[in-house]
Amino acid sequence: MKRGFFTIMSAQFFSSLADNAIFIAAIELLRASGAPDWQRAALVPMFALFYVILAPFVGAFADALPKGKVMFLSNAIKVIGCLMMLFGSHPLMAYAIVGLGAAAYSPAKYGILTELLPPSQLVKANGWIEGLTIGSIILGVLLGGQLVGHAVSSRLLAIDLPFFDTGIDSPAEGAIAVLVVIYAIAAWINTRIPDTGVPMRPMPKSVLALLPDFWRCNSRLWNDRLGQISLATTTLFWGVSGNLRYIVLAWAAAALGYSTTQASSLVGVVAIGTAVGAVIASMRMKLDMATRVMPLGIAMGLLVIGMNFIDSVWVAAPFLILLGGLGGFLVVPMNALLQHRGHNLMGAGRSIAVQNFNEQACILGLGAFYSLSTGLGLSAFAAITAFGVVVAGFMFVIQRWHQHNCRVHTDEVEHLLEIARNDHTH
Repeated sequence: MKRGFFTIMSAQFFSSLADNAIFIAAIELLRASGAPDWQRAALVPMFALFYVILAPFVGAFADALPKGKVMFLSNAIKVIGCLMMLFGSHPLMAYAIVGLGAAAYSPAKYGILTELLPPSQLVKANGWIEGLTIGSIILGVLLGGQLVGHAVSSRLLAIDLPFFDTGIDSPAEGAIAVLVVIYAIAAWINTRIPDTGVPMRPMPKSVLALLPDFWRCNSRLWNDRLGQISLATTTLFWGVSGNLRYIVLAWAAAALGYSTTQASSLVGVVAIGTAVGAVIASMRMKLDMATRVMPLGIAMGLLVIGMNFIDSVWVAAPFLILLGGLGGFLVVPMNALLQHRGHNLMGAGRSIAVQNFNEQACILGLGAFYSLSTGLGLSAFAAITAFGVVVAGFMFVIQRWHQHNCRVHTDEVEHLLEIARNDHTH
């Protein structure tokens, strides 16, 4: 891998570490303030909100500036969101601002891979990035859980600054203050990312002109015989995974009687499995083999339903590792294939923005459904069953869709696979 790749990895690690820890801190902030359960569930769709609203613009923004600079500005926005949460803004509103920074960050983070590396290294690069991201999820969730736990929070709150009253007097606020520092570290690393030398694509004078351009890009990916399959798969996977993070917390509280700190460790267990699956996929899979992993999505959906029958942590831990492993092995090759098709069709930043729009719209829709269901009294067990059925059912439909393409559009599919096998056509 080129040297700049490892700088990107470092920046991604710290940014993702804070992203996942702030989620736990926000949950604890709402819990401690006596907010209703639906508000905690609503954190997931609120994070996704700006991904959807700004999707037509963030891709073009990422293509208009050096991507290291875009990543720096994005982390600065996340710091603003943390400070808002720290100094009195409603946690849902402040967390949405953190999501705004993440929405701007993502097209640059993934788009720079296609600028820096040839197709033959994209699956490997995605394996490294996803494996590292999952590692940061594990540590981030555990870090958030420990920061709001009594052992660490009591030490943080005991720190007094001379001549200055910070107003930080709760475990969640102490955790958020620490995470501001971690975001600042990520922003500093962003300044060390090298320029890839790829020509910039200037933003149009009227930003509204980006709307028809975005929808054309969206249509091109959905009409591409490989792009549509990889986009559908990753959209479904991230839509469910984004909400599963909170569902595991709710399930651990209902089935095992866990506190926020204890339940956060089980989210980390899922992430361990995902990291293992991602790394194995990066070593075993090639770009033109990506569509072969779709049966794993069906199996993943069925396993989600199996969570309802677990009431022991000794059974839950290996079960959640297996569940995460299937997800990691599924998403890495599909993500790489989607990046490859998007780069060839419209450019890195725009393609990632289209991907984010679809995936985050799925997170937003499923999250809104879960929040509404929680407000109406639906149990965590019923929600888990619904999610499992959705995953297995839709993955079956996507698999049949690809089989139809291979029968009816054989020459076109084979031509696109040949492009994926050849670095010179990237």
